[in-house]
Amino acid sequence: MATYSKTIRDMHALVEEGVVPGISYAFIDDNTVQSGIYGAEQLLPGYEPLKENQYYDLASLTKVVGTVNVILQLVDEGRLALTDKVHGYLPEWTDTTVSVRHLITHTSGIAGYIPNRNKLPASQLHDALLNLHVGPDFEQKMVYSDINFIFLGWIAEAITGTPIQQLIAQRVLEPLKMAHSTFSPTDAAMCVPTELSPTRGLIRGVVHDPKAFVLRERCGSAGLFATRDDLVTFEQAILSGHNSPLPDQFRQQIAKDQTPLGHQGRSFGWALLPVNDAHPHQCIWHSGYTGTAIVLDLVTNQGLVFLSNRVHPDAPNKPFLARRNAVIATYLEEK
Repeated sequence: MATYSKTIRDMHALVEEGVVPGISYAFIDDNTVQSGIYGAEQLLPGYEPLKENQYYDLASLTKVVGTVNVILQLVDEGRLALTDKVHGYLPEWTDTTVSVRHLITHTSGIAGYIPNRNKLPASQLHDALLNLHVGPDFEQKMVYSDINFIFLGWIAEAITGTPIQQLIAQRVLEPLKMAHSTFSPTDAAMCVPTELSPTRGLIRGVVHDPKAFVLRERCGSAGLFATRDDLVTFEQAILSGHNSPLPDQFRQQIAKDQTPLGHQGRSFGWALLPVNDAHPHQCIWHSGYTGTAIVLDLVTNQGLVFLSNRVHPDAPNKPFLARRNAVIATYLEEK
């Protein structure tokens, strides 16, 4: 097992150089896990050191930890097909070209502007999203968008009659015994805070993402809170295939490009890391706006959990992105 000394050094540097307040991390090698924490959970309005077993707002990791697995389970059960058109489940969406595959690979081309989007009540935001249009990027370009996974959540709800966040709890969190994962934290003090917002104050124990904040249980793009150790449980299930929330037929395909044109760098929800001399086979990964990321290597049964609160105290903290990518690159070289 690697010691990951260079990766740990680079993660510590993020804290020491003020890029993020603190980090929680874990390296997975089959059944062996090396984990740690470093830095602070909060800087403002007062300093608080980071503690073990705290909950992080996972932001877009919700997509691959939750929604992807629900959708592919429904496909595996024969209740949905990747070729099915969105219009068949969401008739208010009048376009008849966009399919489930387009949504799950971010190749739908859905575009448009919603005035005051983050201030609309849930019903109005729902209607506004369904009145967006398909632009010229349709099928030709991978353009990452929360809207794709919001639509996927609504499709799952249309099939089952159950909101997507409840489905994620029932179909992913409970079977894996991820008891420290929830969409509704009961103790804000156990949650790592995100942004110190001029309008919302210190956001702690409540989802940071504005669309998820409005749509609540009907949002499949963000909203999940989890501990580092629960994410280790999730990654080990995917890596081993034991009690995996990802159906086996899709587990065999998850590290391959699944876009309509076959070369746009996206699998079922997951992003594909570049293959190069240092790392000659395909790994998958995903990140979250709040400063979270997970990496999986299904060939070597290795994984990385990286959690920070990048948006505390201020968003968007753009310098973080290049530094996070560098940490992942170091990890891939070192593992």
